[in-house]
Amino acid sequence: MSNVALFVTGGIAAYKACELTRALQKAGHDVHVAMTDDAERFVGKVTFEALTHHPVLDDLYGMVGDPIPHITLSEWADIAVVCPATGNVIAKIACGIADDAATSALLACACPVMVAPAMNVRMWLNTATQANVQTLRDRGVGIIMPETGLLACGDVGEGKLASVEVIAQAVLQAIGAQHKPRDLEGKTILINAGPTREAIDPVRFIANASTGKMGYAIAAEAISRGAHVRLVSGPVSLDAPEGAELIPVTSAAEMLEACLAAFDGADAAICTAAVADYTPKRSADHKLKKSVERLDIIELVETQDILAALSAEKGDRVVIGFAAETNDLIAYAQAKLARKGCDLIVANDVSRKDSTFGADTSKISFVSAEGVDELDTLPLAQVAERIIDRLAGLLEVRP
Repeated sequence: MSNVALFVTGGIAAYKACELTRALQKAGHDVHVAMTDDAERFVGKVTFEALTHHPVLDDLYGMVGDPIPHITLSEWADIAVVCPATGNVIAKIACGIADDAATSALLACACPVMVAPAMNVRMWLNTATQANVQTLRDRGVGIIMPETGLLACGDVGEGKLASVEVIAQAVLQAIGAQHKPRDLEGKTILINAGPTREAIDPVRFIANASTGKMGYAIAAEAISRGAHVRLVSGPVSLDAPEGAELIPVTSAAEMLEACLAAFDGADAAICTAAVADYTPKRSADHKLKKSVERLDIIELVETQDILAALSAEKGDRVVIGFAAETNDLIAYAQAKLARKGCDLIVANDVSRKDSTFGADTSKISFVSAEGVDELDTLPLAQVAERIIDRLAGLLEVRP
């Protein structure tokens, strides 16, 4: 169990902090809350006191029996989370301003800090806010980026508080990282992720439903355990994990070239990307018009196999591949293991709703020369942990 100090500031999204409190408690963590005066205009402190069974810090001088409550809270906390974080409070944190109980406690925190911004789109995009956010990033503060959507003021744009599920997952991952073994310290890991796009013309392409979630979760886990990660990613709508060396690509050919280059000097490769098996033999340099240039037939050619290419180059290094199948999962994975020459195949039945592309959970099996190890359905973060456990074990026995 970890001690979470939750700082609630004055925005309409303050009510979401109640849901976040419950999510963190359900995960087994103790939560203490600090609130600004403005936050209490949206949610009363009695609500948080009822949820947490702890007094709320909102006054530097009103805590009976504790003359320095902001220091007490900062020393107690294993992690500090600001949710929602207004533009005003982000500016205060960036400048070291401590003019109330909440910001005084934040200034005294020596633990990891995470900030979930929520504000009007123009306030969020203001250069001052963006500079303040970058300042916090540079100091190691985790930023849980806001979403784009309908805001409380009626505007539509970026600035909406991230979902409680996203915030809770980020906080729980940060808590987990505090207790992670550093068993990949000094190792460089290549991870590819996401789909590839094979151009038919400048506006049309062949692709698949991969979202990159699995690869990005594995990258985050590897980084938390000390690895330097080279993340070769196809087009996805995800932010790269903090600390990853992101190498964006589009096509299968670009991914192959980038992976071969990134594998140079790496200790291992994990190939999660859903790389197109075929690409158009010819890609038009202009948008094809169906009235005069019909697309009844698209002549395709096979792309070069990235997993096989890396396996051929691996020597004493470790290469892990993925098999996403809809039927005969284990048989196909075993055949792929033998055919590609890699060390391990992670088999994933994408016909299942709890394990398909874009799901937040996955049910996998490890297929190796030693046999098959089937796992239960798990959240992606835990799947990533298990995969990195296997990688660490494989690296440990290598010369």
